[in-house]
Amino acid sequence: MNELEHQLSYALGDAVPAVGSALEIAPGVRWLRMPLPFALNHINLWLLRDEIDGRPGWTIVDCGITSDTTRDAWEQVFANELGGLPVLRVIVTHMHPDHMGLAHWLTERWSGPAAEPPQGGPSPLGGQRSGAAASVGARDCRLWISATDYNAARLASTATTGFGGHSAALFMASHGLTDPDSIAKIKARTNYYASMVPKVPERFRRLMDGDVIRIADHDWTCHAGYGHAPEHMSLHCERLGLLISGDMVLPRISTNVSVIDIEPEANPLPLYLASLERMRALPADTLVLPSHGKPFRGLHTRIDQLQTHHDERFAEVMAACAQAPQSAADILLVMFKRELDLHQTTFAIGESIAHLNALWLAGKLLRTLGDDGVFRFRVA
Repeated sequence: MNELEHQLSYALGDAVPAVGSALEIAPGVRWLRMPLPFALNHINLWLLRDEIDGRPGWTIVDCGITSDTTRDAWEQVFANELGGLPVLRVIVTHMHPDHMGLAHWLTERWSGPAAEPPQGGPSPLGGQRSGAAASVGARDCRLWISATDYNAARLASTATTGFGGHSAALFMASHGLTDPDSIAKIKARTNYYASMVPKVPERFRRLMDGDVIRIADHDWTCHAGYGHAPEHMSLHCERLGLLISGDMVLPRISTNVSVIDIEPEANPLPLYLASLERMRALPADTLVLPSHGKPFRGLHTRIDQLQTHHDERFAEVMAACAQAPQSAADILLVMFKRELDLHQTTFAIGESIAHLNALWLAGKLLRTLGDDGVFRFRVA
């Protein structure tokens, strides 16, 4: 546990759910954890006891990436944690692969005939089910997500975007990542997103800031966040004192805020920091359910920590640019003190560009394009 984590309170201590099983956080709220094949090796997912149109069941929040490992873990959850009830809907906080990946499989898995036991078998609702009931369209398990992230996911699943392919390689080279081996590997990652999100559900229910979702007996309010994803939705239940924060507030690491090749002059960091500040309106004793790390209390403290973190990074970047013009690749050595693998480097350089763009667009830095085709920034 690092120094900042000591200022937070972990509701369940060091307990984490085993893969394929759940821990109860509050009545009707269960915590799942699925593996990821990255340095950040897990994602937290959530099961919420629900009822839609008089039909009891469960809502899933976030999905994990598409992989046999994740599907197998979900099948264990279905067998052991649902009490024979169906999944009624899937809420996705945002379009990133670890959150969106299996949305297509989950919604298909729990729609139509697949949503109930075989014909003639016992129904989770009691009694026997008829063949006619199996074809009722109302039994579709719907994806709920912001429209912006839904459409971004559809685009990304069918075309290279973000952190792989020729365009991404050229973009990162223009910001100083010139190592030939790294550039070659980035060019080769032409299906980075689609490998983890091969398909997006054909229909969805739109979530917007301020929407209130009735989940069983509780209201959950949507809080839109920007900068990390196009239109990230966190969910707050005042009655339960819970915030499903997605990636907007994490206890151990700072949320990645990157500029990518499809919007090279983007300025996402002020959007993220403003979104974070709006969360201060929630009660200080809210139990935060993050996508990575462990559930914690200390929301306002963590907001302070993250704001201070970025203030310090801005100061470091300004100091470096005052000494000599800096590319984003140069700034990696300033902002990240540890060794990074290629996967981490692509995210880190996106975050370096985000800090540089914020200062440049605020008029604090000047940007120039060198004869070598690399952008460098210096103090205005």
